Amino acid sequence: MALRIGMIAVGLLLMAVAGVLLGTLSLEQAMTRAWVMQDLRLSRVVIAILAGSALGVAGALTQGVIRNPLASPDLIGVTAGASLAATATLLLFPQLAHAWLIPAAIVGGLVSLLILLWLAGDSKLNPTRLVLVGIALSFWFGALVDWLLSSQPQQINAALVWLTGSLWGRGWSHVWILLPWLLVLLPAAFTLSLKLDLLALGDESAQCLGTDVKRVRLLALILAVTLAAVSVAVCGAISFIGLVAPHLARLLVGGRHLLLMPTAALLGAALLLLADITARTLTPPIELPAGVLTAIIGAPYFIFLLLRYRGW
Repeated sequence: MALRIGMIAVGLLLMAVAGVLLGTLSLEQAMTRAWVMQDLRLSRVVIAILAGSALGVAGALTQGVIRNPLASPDLIGVTAGASLAATATLLLFPQLAHAWLIPAAIVGGLVSLLILLWLAGDSKLNPTRLVLVGIALSFWFGALVDWLLSSQPQQINAALVWLTGSLWGRGWSHVWILLPWLLVLLPAAFTLSLKLDLLALGDESAQCLGTDVKRVRLLALILAVTLAAVSVAVCGAISFIGLVAPHLARLLVGGRHLLLMPTAALLGAALLLLADITARTLTPPIELPAGVLTAIIGAPYFIFLLLRYRGW
């Protein structure tokens, strides 16, 4: 297991180097302009690693609580709720500093979680019901975002770039906005590893072993929502990383969350970094949104999982 995790970490490091070296400008041109590599490319690499890690862990927490590999923050509507709140902040209060997007997105994500739990109406968190209700909520929140865009055309360009999930225009200021949140949230998520392992045994078994099932589920969901919302606030709506990263991690290191969550963090970082590198090198000088590429890859993978787990 340690070897596999080490290989993933080495692969992430190599991609980080590639992220600094590759871009619209050739390596020779970029090296003559040090600010291109230091202020533009390196900062984007760091943001991709941080945000991707947050999304990977958020997905692992969500799947651990619901005990279903089909669960992720974007599929249960949480990401869409965070996007709606952040979009409303961007369009209605354009003078606010970018740091205010994070608390706005967190509030939107938590409100969407409350609506989801209320509409699902199932204390046992039935996975199929949560996914179906979450998809419906995502459409509803998406319609509200469209209405906001139509009613505030003067701010539409910035909002559209952000909504597609892009690291374009992100710099060191965004790193310092994102980093303090993750320094608190990621360690807090890792402390739930044992409790999530006990939840996997079933509610009755977990309770017999001294676990407060409802408290652990609520805390894990709040952490998952907050991690996803923080990432959304900085990078926009990046879809499917929270689904794919923990599922791949489970295939590589098994279901023990002590190994699963760090692996999901590494894979989430690698997936978002790879998407960003591809987005800015595929069709230069035009830069594609990273969120578009993750959706192109993630949607077929979700269909594959639906077919694999169709008995649920």
